[in-house]
Amino acid sequence: MNAWALGYALLFYAATAVLVVGLVSKIRQYARTPAPLLIPTTPAPTTASGVVLRMSREVLFFESLFKSSTWTWLFGWLFHVSLLLVLLRHLRYFQQPVWTPIVFIQFFGTYAGLTMVAGLAGLWARRFLVDRVRYISTPSDHLHLALLIAIGCSGLAMRFVAHTDIVAVKAFMLGLMRFDIQPLPTDPLLLLHLTLVAVLMIVFPISKLLHAPGLFFSPSRNQIDNPRDARHQAAWAAALDKS
Repeated sequence: MNAWALGYALLFYAATAVLVVGLVSKIRQYARTPAPLLIPTTPAPTTASGVVLRMSREVLFFESLFKSSTWTWLFGWLFHVSLLLVLLRHLRYFQQPVWTPIVFIQFFGTYAGLTMVAGLAGLWARRFLVDRVRYISTPSDHLHLALLIAIGCSGLAMRFVAHTDIVAVKAFMLGLMRFDIQPLPTDPLLLLHLTLVAVLMIVFPISKLLHAPGLFFSPSRNQIDNPRDARHQAAWAAALDKS
């Protein structure tokens, strides 16, 4: 074990703790936030199974985004699907032996890195080229996109330009899970990539990237449109009625 390995091991332990604790805290906050009004975006489903179907279309196909802006949908869907493939491809660094489905997607995951950066570039260009989007964009919006693009580009550079010792990287990652820190290659691109990933993990629970879990708690999406059949009552109001 070298100093670089120890330093990055501590960095990733800290980043993982921040990510997990932050996500659990925010999800708990979302779940406890009252929804005093029945406000599903119409046309909305009138049954629980309809809500499940609607949420599935939102998560898988970004249905409402497609209806509002085709170009934003195209770049957003391209980025998210590519990101999923990239994350699944990276699972090989945390498995021994590697699952067969993960082996199968290695080829697709490699080139998904290119489409992921392309999708991000389109989303970032939108914040400069579309007047109404540029007006509401904040520095954090640009920084999040820059961080994600930097992660993608540094990963692609290691794949196509300057290769690193992926066997040693895998040994390091497996060692992290076992609290057995292994040597880490000190290639500049690898260290940059790992640093950026750790930064993303740390800022994720306090950023707009929380729309990922937040979607499931959106009352305009997860409520049943049944005001003609049943009375909607917030949990705190129901508790007052019982007291």
